[in-house]
Amino acid sequence: MSADLYDDAIKALAQASRGQGRLEAPDVTVTVDNPLCGDRITLDLALDGDHVSATGHQVRGCLLCEAGAALLDRLAPGKNAAELAPLPGRIQSYLKDPAAAPPIPGLEPFAPARAFRSRHRCITLPFEALRKALAERAT
Repeated sequence: MSADLYDDAIKALAQASRGQGRLEAPDVTVTVDNPLCGDRITLDLALDGDHVSATGHQVRGCLLCEAGAALLDRLAPGKNAAELAPLPGRIQSYLKDPAAAPPIPGLEPFAPARAFRSRHRCITLPFEALRKALAERAT
């Protein structure tokens, strides 16, 4: 694997995620696994009506998964399900297309990972957890 995959920007983003911790009284909690590499995220959401007011998480995984969780922490608060629902697809499309511009702010550090298809799910796992949490909340 290229050293570029774990450049300083990814390391800094992942470091921002560490110590985030779980929420004390979440409205919804989900756990999602990536059986290919062993990554796991437990995601907590606190909701104010239909808006995410806070996120909490515990990641057992690689730097890319931790960095993805940190990006989710930056993007989700204040947004509703309709605003958040397209994020996983937009991120996946960005990762698959080496010529694509980042469709959301903060995705730039993940550009080197586009060359490593096997690592894409590491990045999107927190957003899969978000999708699952929002779906569970809606039912």
